[in-house]
Amino acid sequence: MPNRDERNASPTGMSWYEASARQRVAALLDPGTFEEVLGPEQRAMSPHLPLFALPRAFDDGIVVGRGRLDGKAVSVAAQEGRFMGGAFGEVHGAKLVGLLRAARASRPEAVLILFDTGGVRLQEANAGETAIAETMRAIADLRRDGVPVIGLIGGRAGCYGGGGLIAGTCSRLAVSEGGRISVSGPEVIETNKGAEEFDSKDRALVWRTMGGKHRRLTGGADAFCDDTVAAFRTAALDLMGRAPALDLATLEAEQARLEARLARFGDCRDATEIWSRLGIDDPAAVPGLTAQDFDGLVAGLDGMDHDAR
Repeated sequence: MPNRDERNASPTGMSWYEASARQRVAALLDPGTFEEVLGPEQRAMSPHLPLFALPRAFDDGIVVGRGRLDGKAVSVAAQEGRFMGGAFGEVHGAKLVGLLRAARASRPEAVLILFDTGGVRLQEANAGETAIAETMRAIADLRRDGVPVIGLIGGRAGCYGGGGLIAGTCSRLAVSEGGRISVSGPEVIETNKGAEEFDSKDRALVWRTMGGKHRRLTGGADAFCDDTVAAFRTAALDLMGRAPALDLATLEAEQARLEARLARFGDCRDATEIWSRLGIDDPAAVPGLTAQDFDGLVAGLDGMDHDAR
């Protein structure tokens, strides 16, 4: 019988949502090809958390390194949502930025970022905010050099705050039912605008507003995945092969799509109103669709091959 490591070292039906960052990397990449940089044995930990009497992680909640995906050389970063919600701090951010900058020299086929984050750590706010800005710049530099950056989103923490900003700079995004993408999280919106504006406890509201299906339908993601490592592996390989260049024409086209989206849906009060305007006959049924049925729905709609985040 294969041991646990052997089972996790191949793309299987393992739940992406339930898996840890290390399990996702091990199962996503070709078996035995991952080489970690600054692993836990080197204990590159936050110098700030002890000041707040908070525990630290030996890898500071992010796994970075190099490996192969279907034989193609890739660089990979995977956030651990179960450590401080995958939040960005000084070391966490430096590891991601360092990986991206190193990729400019090594020129892999792609860089994969496995997002699972609530944003910036409040305890390391300045360092975390700086890391967000440096990460976005590093992604732009990589994309200008012709190296695609693919974001995969399906973890427990979602992709919020600065993570949502970083996701918007990626070449392509794949998201699952469990994934959520937004700059402001549900609790932040409720705190600032009140529960009447956005009830963070209404899980159905949260998922239809920020969830993977809505993001795919409105152009905020380029692929919708079932909740398996195998599905994310297939999506990553597909998106690597059709990543857009980062040039003036791409930026102008995306800006035009954003303006058109605002004009078309700006007065909508709920995602179901947007889905109806997209031509979906039964908007209320969308949240319950399987990944296969949802893909069929998307295939029947016009204008889904776009990215306007």
